[in-house]
Amino acid sequence: MEKIAEKKVNKINGFLMLLVLLGSIALEIYLLVSGIRTNNAPILWIFIPMLIVIILIASGFIVVQPNDSRVLILFGKYTGTVRESGFWWVNPFTVRKKVSLRIRNFNSQKIKVNDLHGNPIEIGAVVVWRVIDTAKAVFDVENYEQFVDVQSETAIRQLASEYPYDVDQEDKPSLRGTPQEIAESLKNMLQLRLEVAGVEIIEARISHLAYAPEIAQAMLRRQQAQAIIAARTKIVEGAVGMVEMALKALSEQNIVKLDEDKKATMVNNLMVALVSETEAQPVINTGTLYQ
Repeated sequence: MEKIAEKKVNKINGFLMLLVLLGSIALEIYLLVSGIRTNNAPILWIFIPMLIVIILIASGFIVVQPNDSRVLILFGKYTGTVRESGFWWVNPFTVRKKVSLRIRNFNSQKIKVNDLHGNPIEIGAVVVWRVIDTAKAVFDVENYEQFVDVQSETAIRQLASEYPYDVDQEDKPSLRGTPQEIAESLKNMLQLRLEVAGVEIIEARISHLAYAPEIAQAMLRRQQAQAIIAARTKIVEGAVGMVEMALKALSEQNIVKLDEDKKATMVNNLMVALVSETEAQPVINTGTLYQ
């Protein structure tokens, strides 16, 4: 496939050519009036070529708005691109294709795919892009806007299959747990795919992420169970540290001397009081009835 790179095209200030056009029209009118008055046939013969010149000059004007461009094609050959905004005159025989250089958004539909662990999920993304090479956008792909849509959906599917929806370890990447890393990965993936179309990816982020409806309830219960286990683990670790600290303080300050049985009882009571979900009710020991 022939590789075509964008290049500038020769153009003329449109207001200058407008003056030429007006002068040609004035000359054409003068020739016509003079030919009719004097019945001079040679003057009338000049009238027809001048009319053709006027038509050609008039068909060469273009207006380019900011962040817009015109790709010029002369008899099937790419001649260049006009990027500068303003009023210009170009070769009237060229075909001019408009290519917008403005930033655009592509909001994908919700796609149902399987993540790295095989769980069915729904995912969607927002892609911010723009054309930076008009020649590639026009000549290297059939329809660059449709190409962006298709390749974006393909990249989203590939991304979802390379990462799990969620993980237990916080240091491992996942679709839900590391959004910044996922966004960067999606951007790089899209840029690699769309470079052939002369497109630059400015930003790409996941806009929708959820488990598929058929497993959503089951996965929600699993997440709740994992959260409860993690919370219980933290509570037990804290309770053990507090019991150890209490026993150490009692021993160092000689407040009370406990044998192994009493230590075990105290540890049991403290663990129940610290770990239990309900508020512990204190029991005051006032001694035995019989001494």
